[in-house]
Amino acid sequence: MADEKDITASPAAAPAVAPATAERSSRGDRDHGRGRGPRRPNRDSRDDEPKDGLIEKVIFINRSSKVVKGGRRFSFSALVVIGDKQGRVGLGLGKGGEVSEAIKKGGENAKSRLSTVSLSASTIPHEVYFHYGGAKVLLRPASPGTGLICGKTVRAVVESAGVRDVLSKSLGSKNAANVAKATLGALQVLRTREQILKTRGLEHRLTKTN
Repeated sequence: MADEKDITASPAAAPAVAPATAERSSRGDRDHGRGRGPRRPNRDSRDDEPKDGLIEKVIFINRSSKVVKGGRRFSFSALVVIGDKQGRVGLGLGKGGEVSEAIKKGGENAKSRLSTVSLSASTIPHEVYFHYGGAKVLLRPASPGTGLICGKTVRAVVESAGVRDVLSKSLGSKNAANVAKATLGALQVLRTREQILKTRGLEHRLTKTN
């Protein structure tokens, strides 16, 4: 009889271990679904985040490696554009051992280089052509509602400056850094009619026109 009691008691003890096993299994499934190690933050989530009234956009991140005695040592560089979408825009490059560190330095560098560009309502006052290195950028005014007809690098710069309608063409080199600098240079040479008349000493024409 004692043997029979032991046999009947053994199945009853099994369910006590089952929940722990099920918990480990479910936790293993969750770990398998999200992969090993911590997730990297989504790079796109850093865009369009207002900081002190400024919008920060990461144009590109480059990784470089240096071979040392112990192996490879990686470093990162980030090209960041900052603007308030009201005529102020800046471009900066940051370097660091981590992606977040490079982006932070790039944002601080861009913030220290903010410059004012001349806009005409939602577009630019006139057509402009500018080249930097091997990159050449052409910007043309567009009617309201046209939108930003341009590549992602040019779009990031003009959108941060506050341009909502523009036609553009990128020629020559496709290097993101040179294209961004050419776009910024094109925005900086823009002049409105009022500014041109003032530099020529013809302010009286403004009063006659008005």
